[in-house]
Amino acid sequence: MNEITGPANGSMPDWEKRFRAPRVGLPEWAADAPDRSLFVSNVTGTYELYAWDRTTGGRRQVTDRPNGTTEGALSRDGEWVWWFSDTDGDEFGVWMKQPFGGGEDIPAAPDLTPSYPAGLALGVGGLAVVGRSTDDEGTSVHVVRPDATAPYEIYRHEESAGVGDLSEDGTLLVIEHTEHGDAMHSALRVIRVADGSAVAELDDTEGGSRELGLDCLGFAPVPGDTRLLVGHQRADRWLPMIWDVASGEETALAIDLPGDVHAEWYPDGAALLVVHDFHARSEMFRYDLAAGGLTPLDTPAGSVAGSTARPDGSVEYLWSSAAQPPSVRSTTGAVVLEAPGLRAPDSVPLEDVWVDGPAGQIHALVQRPAGSGAGPFPTVFEIHGGPTWHDSDAFAAGPAAWLDHGFAVVRVNYRGSTGYGREWTDALKHRVGLIELEDIAAVRGWAVSSGLADPERLVLTGGSWGGYLTLLGLGTQPDDWAVGIAAVPVADYPTAYADEMEALKSLDRTFFGGSPEEVPERYQVSSPLTYVDQVSAPVYISAGTNDPRCPIRQIENYVERLRKLEKPHEVYRYDAGHGSLVVEERIKQIRLELAFALRHVGG
Repeated sequence: MNEITGPANGSMPDWEKRFRAPRVGLPEWAADAPDRSLFVSNVTGTYELYAWDRTTGGRRQVTDRPNGTTEGALSRDGEWVWWFSDTDGDEFGVWMKQPFGGGEDIPAAPDLTPSYPAGLALGVGGLAVVGRSTDDEGTSVHVVRPDATAPYEIYRHEESAGVGDLSEDGTLLVIEHTEHGDAMHSALRVIRVADGSAVAELDDTEGGSRELGLDCLGFAPVPGDTRLLVGHQRADRWLPMIWDVASGEETALAIDLPGDVHAEWYPDGAALLVVHDFHARSEMFRYDLAAGGLTPLDTPAGSVAGSTARPDGSVEYLWSSAAQPPSVRSTTGAVVLEAPGLRAPDSVPLEDVWVDGPAGQIHALVQRPAGSGAGPFPTVFEIHGGPTWHDSDAFAAGPAAWLDHGFAVVRVNYRGSTGYGREWTDALKHRVGLIELEDIAAVRGWAVSSGLADPERLVLTGGSWGGYLTLLGLGTQPDDWAVGIAAVPVADYPTAYADEMEALKSLDRTFFGGSPEEVPERYQVSSPLTYVDQVSAPVYISAGTNDPRCPIRQIENYVERLRKLEKPHEVYRYDAGHGSLVVEERIKQIRLELAFALRHVGG
């Protein structure tokens, strides 16, 4: 099948239905008005924010912008919807707010100039704490009070940082900071909202000398309670503990689970909602703080993309699997929220494969096209972004589209991925890109030797960091791949560093051990542009012209070199940032990618 079509009757193909089917995100509810919720949906064809009054059932579209809106929050009293207004996906802008019931958008903090967002915390009585990041000034944190004439600053540092959480009474704030210079491993500082003075500090990096991170999971939801739920890496994986910021006491939790464990408070502060991620799947538990035990919550096999404990003790969660599309469910057994109209068709389940690699076993997720025999198949290696992320048993319309066109799909949780221990995640530092490709090459070898993959029809593809690894792989492993398809990639690393947002500069300095001026050879050896002469496969690149993460100039540098070397390539530029929130645009991009691959390797 070499055409991107549907059934013979001319109806819409399943792959396109999966993109067009309306989706809803997990509703966020107002702390002091739990019947008021905010969620994201693409029901209009663009991802926007929606207000939902659970008492009446009424749903209302809050934002309406050409390139969509996904970043928003509800005030504690449920009276206001805050949303971040940037320009066509450039992630640089200001916070706006709109009455929950509808009305005019107004600047939420009119005295704060545009910036990249660095966190937001909304407290009692209309209190707001706004984190900002700029290329010139680093990170700053500002307090916005409804009765004050202007915001006031309570934190500033040149390294990356972010707003964590406000205490229930609004007097204390947690800052996640990397003042020690390691942007992969944050420390926590608790300060007074009134004047920014320090209350407590927790730094497992010991000033940057140890690679141990901390994560703010939230203050106890009880007035006057100074317990802070903290994620830590002291056991070589993420686990929660409780830190009393007033006394300094740290309380370990009796949670003996093998993978990463994340937690949040139940609304009464007496228990924790625990989400356990292990080997690309999720399960949920209730942890009773008095009894100290875990109670399993009924969780179907698959992945939980978000969860929240409601005041009545039920848990709402966003669930999917590779075979079944996402839905917002409740532990009561109900479906919490559905979008009207077309339902996304199912896809095929995945299988787990473990491959011996240079640094241990590599977990790969494999899907075979339905009803296509045993193989070998034309095979797509779809490489995830991040890089501190991991592929899981979750629904994804992109891989499903490849499967519908006769391709097998392989996804690799290479070194740098989360979910396999701290050492696995941290391994990518200094040999950036190259160690990930060693793992991908090992899985490629398995795919060919096992009979799954046709070695002459292998497609390497990915977006963001996955796009970067695609271009780097085409240059450093030119004999391994028949086609490369890179979306919003890093293509020329030194130039990308010069143009990217400040928070990513900090991360790159951590990855490489310095800036391009300080360690130029490390950036050169890890830059796709260094190896462009060796590229032999046809290359397809898509790029957002307003992308602050993988900026357009460095992509143009790479494309110009391809042109001068007369390498076969195609480029698609679109007017958005780091990806698109517009369904039609996303379908267009997938259609172009499929056509490019089918033209060169068939399907």
